[in-house]
Amino acid sequence: MYALPPSHHPPSTMHDNYESDDDSDLISVDSRLTRASSATSYDVSMRSGSPAPSVYSITSSLRANSYRHEYGRGLNNYSEVYRLPADDEELDRLDKQHDMFRKIMGAYAPPMAEVMADDTPGEIKTVLDLGCGSGSWIMDAARDFPHCQAVAVDLVPMQAMQVHSHFEFCSKSSLDCRLCREMPENCRSEVDDINLGLQHFFGDFNVVHARLISSGIKDYQTLIDHISQVLRTRGLLELYEFDFRVYDKDHRPIFAPTGVLQPPWFALWMNFLNMAVRQRGGSPDAANMLHHWISRHAAFEEVVYREYFIPTAPFFSHKTPDYHNKRAIAETFRDDISAFLKSGRPLLLGSGLPESLVDELQHRAHQELKEARTETYIRVENVYARKRPFP
Repeated sequence: MYALPPSHHPPSTMHDNYESDDDSDLISVDSRLTRASSATSYDVSMRSGSPAPSVYSITSSLRANSYRHEYGRGLNNYSEVYRLPADDEELDRLDKQHDMFRKIMGAYAPPMAEVMADDTPGEIKTVLDLGCGSGSWIMDAARDFPHCQAVAVDLVPMQAMQVHSHFEFCSKSSLDCRLCREMPENCRSEVDDINLGLQHFFGDFNVVHARLISSGIKDYQTLIDHISQVLRTRGLLELYEFDFRVYDKDHRPIFAPTGVLQPPWFALWMNFLNMAVRQRGGSPDAANMLHHWISRHAAFEEVVYREYFIPTAPFFSHKTPDYHNKRAIAETFRDDISAFLKSGRPLLLGSGLPESLVDELQHRAHQELKEARTETYIRVENVYARKRPFP
């Protein structure tokens, strides 16, 4: 693994406050879809207590309402802050990224098994995944803890809902088709902009998880405060973020000049992306503040900080300890970054950068990673904590 000891403290940065929008369509889709006798419709439930709810059938109209196309990619149609794609290409990238993260960081934070143990009479354990993406993590949790109820929240329907929203189009039985069995019965997908607040979830969950959502969050510190109220006593918070920077061999951030094109190209591309996220109102530096915010929050205890420096390319020599494992991780992450270079195009072009510049940055960064001559890393920061019992 590429983790420093949990006692390591991240640097602090300034926190920006942003105003939230007042209203948005909220969609709740119950994953426990049943075949109708006519094989043309499915059960759809509205989230109880949600503000300004809307109901959509699980048909092509849901996809049409959820997406819009910009610069050749499918983006969510509800948030002007989060402008990374949410199309099949991006969801496939996130699935592969999830598998890589499991190998590096483990499936769950260490307290997960204790928190999710089915040992409290009359209590159904519950898990919430904010910004679930493809839904890989929440579906793993639903399968690994089959007694729980799992809820996935994102700006678009979860991947399993998108790919197989019409079971009748599948010629296989549900047991033989991976897509048909992908969504566990104890998991549901909700479409929501979490920038609007989580009041409708207060007191409902034993675990709240979020991974790499900072580019779409206006006020991350307020989100953490809301999560503290969503969690039940002794519940588990687990957050992972990266800071849209590239790090050198000594794990120092590379601040490539943005006025003149020069190597390292991937660091320069990431600097532009950092600025584009900030321009949209996102929180690109939230990763550096997670430990500060959570360790000083009155609701949390047993706060643990971990960081992972993941190599961007397989630049290791054969003499490197654990060479084969590190190279495999680096090759997987290079593929992830190469796909991310394409995912970032709508955000960069939407920020006003000329297409010729974006093309040049993308091409040069891709070549740099392919050649694997420069030792660089992406830093992922993780904080997990327990909800403090109050007298």
